[in-house]
Amino acid sequence: MQKLFSLEGRVALVTGGSRNLGKTIAAAYIAQGATVYISSRKAADCEATAGELGPNCHSLPQDVSTVEGCQTLAKALGEREQRLDILVNNAGAAWGQPFEEFPEKGWDKVMDLNLKSPFFLTQALHEMLKAGGANGSPAKVINITSIDGQRLNPWETYSYHASKSGLIYLTKRMAARLVTDNIIVTSIAPGAFASDMNKAARDHGEEIGKSIPLGRIGTDEDLAGTAIYLASRAGDYVVGDTITIDGGIVHAALGQSIDV
Repeated sequence: MQKLFSLEGRVALVTGGSRNLGKTIAAAYIAQGATVYISSRKAADCEATAGELGPNCHSLPQDVSTVEGCQTLAKALGEREQRLDILVNNAGAAWGQPFEEFPEKGWDKVMDLNLKSPFFLTQALHEMLKAGGANGSPAKVINITSIDGQRLNPWETYSYHASKSGLIYLTKRMAARLVTDNIIVTSIAPGAFASDMNKAARDHGEEIGKSIPLGRIGTDEDLAGTAIYLASRAGDYVVGDTITIDGGIVHAALGQSIDV
């Protein structure tokens, strides 16, 4: 049964992997035996995290908010590896501003990184993912979405809501196509996890946890367990689905308003 969750010998790429949720996923994959490449816009952060996570973690800094950036990252990885077994599209951004003032730059920045990037990076890595899937077990693409793609939060984050709900459905469409190449696409929709993007959970975790059905915010172990499951043999029969990890906010909140 232990082999169900092993990632021994697998090659993974985690975007936004230098901090927060991406770093948690990268560390979890390394612990399960994978070689992990992490990418982020800030090279210094990427290098520092790779050094912290050890010799099986490698830094590939790149801004993936453009198609050119996605292609550049794919080329850099291709110079180091012959195949890719796991791609985690985690890099993301948020923007909150009142409806009357919401700017085009706040729309484009979030939509480009949260929705366009996962598609075009997966496209750029298609051949390497097919090579990973040809080894007898499927390659995996895991999109990091959000519960804000499934329900409204209290803030005016228009492009964030649109991007994350769009990515949940894009996950299904990509899954339908890529499963024919032995590439499985799924998504994880986190709720309240402490991060630089979710400052409420980061700075007021105990208070936020009181409004969550399970009574607490998410931990590294909660995210790591789901990410390992989907990436490993254990998750091979999950295709196109979104796993919600939120302590019950979306599906067990009895209609109350939860500010996370």
